[in-house]
Amino acid sequence: MSELRIHPEDHPIPTAIHTDFADIRRELGAIGVNFERWRADRVLPPEAGAEDVIAAYRADIDRLMSDHGFRSVDVLRMTPDHPDRKALRAKFLDEHTHREFEVRFFVEGRGLFYLHTKGRVYSVLCEQGDLISVPDGTTHWFDMGPRPSFTAIRLFTNPEGWVANFTDSDIAARFPRLDER
Repeated sequence: MSELRIHPEDHPIPTAIHTDFADIRRELGAIGVNFERWRADRVLPPEAGAEDVIAAYRADIDRLMSDHGFRSVDVLRMTPDHPDRKALRAKFLDEHTHREFEVRFFVEGRGLFYLHTKGRVYSVLCEQGDLISVPDGTTHWFDMGPRPSFTAIRLFTNPEGWVANFTDSDIAARFPRLDER
């Protein structure tokens, strides 16, 4: 179940917890974050590659690309035994921003977004069917857990794809990780 926890930026204990989709959408909308629930009902075999995932969701991808001017799309598929899981987790765990808004659609599994804005940290547990769109310039980080299991379609206006501007802040280390919730 998707979940939103809202924390003061200087304290890891949440002051509010939301599990109702409408409440999550409302709270995130107030900080400019779009949160949607899509149908993620395509059956993908374990050996499915990025091209297979993109083909399965081509109509939705094309609509988003047309509506928002996205110029590239990729798929991040992580499994508990992925050889690069530790390095990728570490990369995404550092607080950063992007010059463009970041969109992820969770086809399978789950991951935890942290959004740091307006003196608060919003931790958003995204699960299969969730689409989150983080505005450009929003400081955030992402935790896939030590044994990740998810597939996410990512869309970018930058043809180079995912490009992060790291803040060098240690704030991410002060909040509970996905496996500590």
